[in-house]
Amino acid sequence: MEPLLQGFFVTSGLIIAIGAQNAFVLKQGLLKQNILAVILTCFICDIVLISLGVLGLGSLISQNLMATVVLAFLGATFLLFYGLKAFLSAYHGDASLTFEEQENTPQRAIHAVIATLLITLLNPHVYLDTVVILGGIAGTLAFQEKILFLIGALCVSALWFFSLGYGARLLIPFFRRPITWRILDLIIGVIMWAIAISLIHYGVTLLKEL
Repeated sequence: MEPLLQGFFVTSGLIIAIGAQNAFVLKQGLLKQNILAVILTCFICDIVLISLGVLGLGSLISQNLMATVVLAFLGATFLLFYGLKAFLSAYHGDASLTFEEQENTPQRAIHAVIATLLITLLNPHVYLDTVVILGGIAGTLAFQEKILFLIGALCVSALWFFSLGYGARLLIPFFRRPITWRILDLIIGVIMWAIAISLIHYGVTLLKEL
């Protein structure tokens, strides 16, 4: 069971960190807005990306420098826009503080899924963690061990996103105070812009290599 535990603990170190995707899931959990759709979308993305990395198919993606550059700048643009929205929300203090359960209509669910896909797939760091790092570690394992490694990694993904999404409700009493919500929006904005700046730097560095 060593490969399974290795996949579990290595993935834990990568996935349990403050980032754009986790901040988005946390906010949706606090607002109780289509959280199941958001969680499942994050988990399905991990299933696909981690499987590609662990089973060795991700090398085709990582070797295409031009595609990585385009992805980096697209991701930076999206995160700059998303961060700006968070800053404006923090400034105006217009975020919902009632935490009322909203009707999960198909249209709202679709919008939530699209937003989750954008914030997940337009971030090259996701590919670095799931395809390059996990794929590199699993590359030394036999096929049967890779399967166990993959199972361990996906167990972490499922546990983390469901805990983050539904566990966020435990924080609702703190977020009934407007100042707490504005602080969260400010933190999210800083995270988004910090990642966007790092992506721009990453893209420029790759451009110099072309």
